[in-house]
Amino acid sequence: MTAAGGSYRLGARRGLDACASDRGTFTVLALDHRQNLRKALRPDDPAAATYEEMVAFKRAVVRSLAPVATGTLLDPEIGAAQCIADGSLPATSGLIVAIEATGYAGPPTARISRVLEGWSVEKAKLMGASAAKLLVYYHPGASNAADQERLVEQVAAACRAVDLALFVEPLSFSLADGEKLTGEARREVVIETARRLTAIGGDILKAEFPYDPTVTDRARWADACAELDSVSAVPWVLLYGGVDERTFEAQVLTACEAGSSGVLVGRSVWAEAATLEPVARDGFLATTGQDRLRRLAELVDGAGRPWHARPGGLTRAPTPGESWYRGYRA
Repeated sequence: MTAAGGSYRLGARRGLDACASDRGTFTVLALDHRQNLRKALRPDDPAAATYEEMVAFKRAVVRSLAPVATGTLLDPEIGAAQCIADGSLPATSGLIVAIEATGYAGPPTARISRVLEGWSVEKAKLMGASAAKLLVYYHPGASNAADQERLVEQVAAACRAVDLALFVEPLSFSLADGEKLTGEARREVVIETARRLTAIGGDILKAEFPYDPTVTDRARWADACAELDSVSAVPWVLLYGGVDERTFEAQVLTACEAGSSGVLVGRSVWAEAATLEPVARDGFLATTGQDRLRRLAELVDGAGRPWHARPGGLTRAPTPGESWYRGYRA
């Protein structure tokens, strides 16, 4: 998508708009879970969860919640193709497709993320994805930090080559084996990660909340989110971090007031449905699940910053002029 004045990024801009509200904020249904879905469906015996069982659950959640969300994040293994093929995913719903393999290789203190074998950015584009998502385990001080940065750079370059928007999702970890990042140490890692990775590539940062649940001081929340906003080179959204419903809504509001463009949310809206029988599951999703997602959508659209209101690579792309199409190519 090259022009004399630079890349138009028309496909990427169109893709983000397809995943956003009319105002330009994101309340995206996240359902790219694989191994974690096994645990949710069969808490006592995750290995017993079958392919058919997982596909059926994803289709049920997508049928009920995708119409309420601004977009839907699915995986290529048991979600995206299956929900397109049977019509569970509405034709009007923006589709974000995960690129990474589930889990990580290597030791817990130097986690290695990988592209799913047999999958690629090009295949995601081919299937009709509006955007791609890369989850990358990252700690600025880890021994393999440079390798993880190269992975982000490579996937971002592949997305630019086919004009597909990219959400980058860093997940932090402690350098002390068996420990969790908490308090100010977590804040420092989350913010430094945003500073480094958004300078490398990607169009939207899917960020962790800077503090763990033990920190309840709203003033510290606001200060940390403002710092995160100041260092990110691209628009950012918040991911769900396993807190209770009301705490998550408060975190989302704090993030949006600091400049976030929304949220990608999964288990906080559909978790209880995983262990219910089909009729009860569908009833839960059509009531409680939809109500939770609508509240988040209203909160985000009222307080969040539209993604296109933030200066960046996409918003600074040149405007097509006369005969623009002559030099337009992949």
